[in-house]
Amino acid sequence: MSTGPPVALSTASVYPEPVAAAFELAAELGYDGVELMVWSDPVSQDVAAVDRLAHRYGIPVLAVHAPCLAVTQRVWDADPLVRIRRSVEAAERFGASTVVLHPPFRWQRRYAAAFADEVARAGERAGVALAVENMFPVQRGGLRTVPYSPGFDPTEVGHRHYTLDLSHTAAAGSDALAMLDRMGGNLTHLHLTDGSGAPRDEHLVPGRGTQPCAEVCERLTASGFSGVVVLEVSTRRCRRRDERTALLAESLLFARLHLHPAPAPARPVHPVRVT
Repeated sequence: MSTGPPVALSTASVYPEPVAAAFELAAELGYDGVELMVWSDPVSQDVAAVDRLAHRYGIPVLAVHAPCLAVTQRVWDADPLVRIRRSVEAAERFGASTVVLHPPFRWQRRYAAAFADEVARAGERAGVALAVENMFPVQRGGLRTVPYSPGFDPTEVGHRHYTLDLSHTAAAGSDALAMLDRMGGNLTHLHLTDGSGAPRDEHLVPGRGTQPCAEVCERLTASGFSGVVVLEVSTRRCRRRDERTALLAESLLFARLHLHPAPAPARPVHPVRVT
C-alpha cells in the first residue's frame, strides 16, 4: 500500500525564529524532513552547521531552496550562477534530491540568458533536480508588473523539472489545476500552501484560502508522484512558539490526510449456507 510522498517543513516557515527551530519543530511534529531556505540567517548559509542540525534532530534535508529572493542577491556570491552551483553542492552534501529556483529577475539580463542552459545541466553530475518555481506579478496601486524574465510561469519556457507553489498561483490569479496539468510528469516538487486570491504572496495554511490544495494532493497521490511535498507557510505573525507549532501541526495534518490514501474497505465475507 502506498504511504504517499514525504512531507517536509520549509525552514522559512518558522521565521522569525532561526533555522534550528525548524529542525526542532519538524522533529517534534513528525515531519519527514526539511527544505532548507538559504537566506540571511547565517546558519542557513553554513552547510556544515545545517548538517549538524540534521544529525542532531534526526531530520534530513530533503531539498534546498537556492538564495534567489530579492533580499538574498549577495548570499554566497553576487553571481547568481555561482549561487545555483553552490546550492547543488549543498544538496549533494545533504543527500537532497531537489534544488528549488525562481526565474531570473528582469534586470539580471546575463543571468536570464544563461538560466535555461544552467538549469538543464547544473544538477546532472550530482543527480539533483533543479525545479523552477512558478511566481506571480507584483501589484502596487493600479500598476501590475512582472519582475521575472521571461515571465512568472515557467511552463511557458519549458524546463525538465518544476516546483508548483499554491500561494503563488493564488497571487497570480492562475488556475492551479491547469498549471499542474501543464507541468505534468515534470512536476518534481510541491510547495503546499494557500492564498486568498489577493495580489500578494500570503503562504496561508493549506485549506484556509481559495486554492484547490486537497485536489492537488489527491491528484499527486493518484499519479504516483515521487517528489517531495513541502509545507511553506507563513507564521511570522505568531507571537509565541505554541501558536507557531499549532499552525505547523495543522498544515502537516492537512498534508497527511490528503496525500496518504485511505486503505480500501475490506470486502464483506458472506457466510456459506449449508443445505
